[in-house]
Formats: sequence, structure tokens, C-alpha cells
Amino acid sequence: MEHLDDLAIEQVAGFFAAFAVPMRLKILNALRGGERNVGDLTARVGGSQANVSKHLGVLAQKGLVAKSTRGTSVYYRIADPRIYQLCDLVCVQIGQRQARQREARSPFLAMAKAAETASRRRTRR
Repeated sequence: MEHLDDLAIEQVAGFFAAFAVPMRLKILNALRGGERNVGDLTARVGGSQANVSKHLGVLAQKGLVAKSTRGTSVYYRIADPRIYQLCDLVCVQIGQRQARQREARSPFLAMAKAAETASRRRTRR
């Protein structure tokens, strides 16, 4: 980011803003399996058809999804599968943070894990 001008920085911020709504993340996740129409996405992620369509519009505007029309149906797909690398990176970090928080809230769980690890080490000897 150090070589980006102000306009590019604004575009990066807008790109990341598209990920800031849980429904949009659900839609992106539902599209991992391939293209889907609005009806199918609505069934998979919940919410109304109007709400899903609204979020698909935002995702399309940000270049995250592409669409094609077949007959009377519009099908959406991921425009660039590399977005899943970004999502997976963030999700792994969040998962690790949650695990640390659970352990910190439960000292007995942490002590039990430590005892289990010590027991395994003694058994291997």
C-alpha cells in the first residue's frame, strides 16, 4: 500500500467495505460451489430475495461477483476466486483469536489441556 495514491487507497477501502456485511459474506461463501441464481442464494443464505439482490448489486459493483443471464434467470459467480484466499486468511486469524479467548476465559480448560499434553509426553517415554 505504500506506493498507492489517495484514489487507490479509497478504492481499496471500498473493496474491503464490501466484506463488512455478514450477509455479503454468506453470499460469497454460497458461491464457492459455483454460480447460482438469486432464488438459490436466497434459500441458502436466508433473508428476502430483495435483500439478497441488493447485496449482490453491491458485490457486483465492487467487482467481487459477475453475472450472466440465461433466459429469465440471472446467475452470479465469483469474479476472481482469489478473494477466497483473502477470506480464508482472515477466517484463520479470527478462528485462532477465538480459540485463545476461549482458553483465557476457561482456565480449567487450559489446565486440562496442559495436563493432557504432559500425560502424553510421559506415555511416550
